Amino acid sequence: MKIRKFSVGVLVVASAAAGAALIGTVPAMAAPADHSQAISTTPSHSASVGPLGTLTNLVVKRLFISDDVAAAKFGTSSPIDDPVREQQELDEVSQRATEMGLDPTATVAFFKDQISASKVVQKGDFARWTAHPEEAPTTRPDLGQIRIELDQLTTQLLDELKTTAHLRAEPLACSISLAIAAQTATVLGHLDTLHRQALDVATHDVCETPRHV
Repeated sequence: MKIRKFSVGVLVVASAAAGAALIGTVPAMAAPADHSQAISTTPSHSASVGPLGTLTNLVVKRLFISDDVAAAKFGTSSPIDDPVREQQELDEVSQRATEMGLDPTATVAFFKDQISASKVVQKGDFARWTAHPEEAPTTRPDLGQIRIELDQLTTQLLDELKTTAHLRAEPLACSISLAIAAQTATVLGHLDTLHRQALDVATHDVCETPRHV
């Protein structure tokens, strides 16, 4: 998550204050204790707050679904990296963004981050399950069903990008709102190190200015 041209201290204080004030008042979005659990166990309660809270909640939900993607692929020939499918998804996102009046370049950058963040989770899960086979999933979720839910999340994320377009165009306001949203999602959602790292990747371009991709 990039923070530019203003005091990091302001964001830290704002984030910490928001997290402290909201603990116990907002339903927690706990990460699955067992990553072999199916999609139906993916957290659905809102954990993040503020103008970018809904967007951040959707991002975190997608990260947890990445655990199910990893469980569906682990021990099979399905690769984590799938450039052809990824490009198809980005091409579709670009077209839909244009139809919605969103900047297609910035929107594609955001979804590239979602794909990269998913890979962070998947690779982290693979590494842990390989090192500790006893923690590996004992069931394999249906990858086809997972992709249906990911498609639904894409629609929701696009809608939220549209809703928050004005705020995200304001670097200072956006960065403060994103810091608060990410902090509360991390604290109230009990994100572990792997999912915190993935969240940083996934939110990298939320407040970014458009650029060529």
